[in-house]
Amino acid sequence: MESGYVTTPFGRRPMSLGMLASQQLAETIEPGMKRSKWKLFRAICEARPALGVTDRALTVLDALLTFYPDDEISEEKGLIVFPSNAQLSLRARGMTPATLRRHLAVLVEAGLILRKDSPNGKRYARRDRAGAVGEAFGFSVAPLLARAAEIESLAAQTVTDRELLRVTRERLTLCRRDISKLIMTALEEEISGDWEGISAMFRTLLARIPRVATAEDLAPRLDEMGLLRAEIVNMLERRIKTQKIDANESQIEHHKQNSKPDSNYELEPSFETKQGEKAAADNNPNAGPLEERRLKQQKPSVGMSNRAGGAADPGAGPGLKSFPLGLVLQACPSILDYGPGGSIGNWRDLMSAAVVVRSMLGVSPSAYEEACSGMGPENAATVIACILERGGHINSPGGYLRDLTRRTERGEFAIGPMLMALVRANGPTARQA
Repeated sequence: MESGYVTTPFGRRPMSLGMLASQQLAETIEPGMKRSKWKLFRAICEARPALGVTDRALTVLDALLTFYPDDEISEEKGLIVFPSNAQLSLRARGMTPATLRRHLAVLVEAGLILRKDSPNGKRYARRDRAGAVGEAFGFSVAPLLARAAEIESLAAQTVTDRELLRVTRERLTLCRRDISKLIMTALEEEISGDWEGISAMFRTLLARIPRVATAEDLAPRLDEMGLLRAEIVNMLERRIKTQKIDANESQIEHHKQNSKPDSNYELEPSFETKQGEKAAADNNPNAGPLEERRLKQQKPSVGMSNRAGGAADPGAGPGLKSFPLGLVLQACPSILDYGPGGSIGNWRDLMSAAVVVRSMLGVSPSAYEEACSGMGPENAATVIACILERGGHINSPGGYLRDLTRRTERGEFAIGPMLMALVRANGPTARQA
């Protein structure tokens, strides 16, 4: 500090131990220390709650700093500013004198500025014959320079805490959404379990979330909800495994029934063969493999339900069934952005999104059409969604899709393990990692 001795306030304002401590701190400024006044001011704004100052007090501090003659605060340039009340009020956005005095007192109590009052309480500076300031009376910004490292540390910690709170809130929101929709899926699919009890537990956890909370308050709630979500996912996965076993048994039975060439069956509209097309293909020795797959697609099959709940569809390939739409979207959330209006509510929306993603990934129309013929349109759309989710690990999406189509035709590929791997990758453990 410039004075080198203790200075007391003018008039009725009392001296306090806090003022004395601030003056002693201001005398500990390291030689040659400099700080940008506006960068330091931004750090003070970030650390405002920790410093115990109001936003109006920061407005007054901002006005005071405009009177400092240089962009960098240093002892060489002086540490006293001496504006009149009228000029300070103008730069403080027209703040009234009484309000100005109150917020100046807040800055002094917070240890951000010091008063260096003249004998008559006025603010002024004495200059020598060369015009340099010899002695000044007003407000000293020495505490800002002395506490610069502390203020910057507080600001960095505040930013870190705010980011942690944001991330925790995001994870909690995602967890709440997952639990709500998984319970709804279980009820719609009539999956056995104490879903009423689970719903009541979920509501209890929601009620325990504070309206205004810190990251430390939300962390235990997030852990509890993560455990509840993991339990619900386990129950649904067990049901999926049961459905897979039942589907394998039913496919064997369907294969026996479909051996009759004159069975009634229903074609997918996008793959219906025009009149006379089959006969032309049979008589054409140059018919390509794509045409042969399309003709194979028309072989008799037992009509199955095409609900979004996951029953096999008429266009599915041999031994390959479509999974519940909710499971596909849980495993592949990235596909949601490409649905109509940014959402996917049914299989038609998923197949429309798959066409967009197919073009974006560079998969040729012929490769996608072969996949639809070999797997069925729903399963082909599901595989496209999986490829999008794992895009960073697949060099050639088109070649990968053709390989999966060939493996499907040989009975060597199943979508279930791929979906389950993505569900686990997007699960609670992966988010924590």
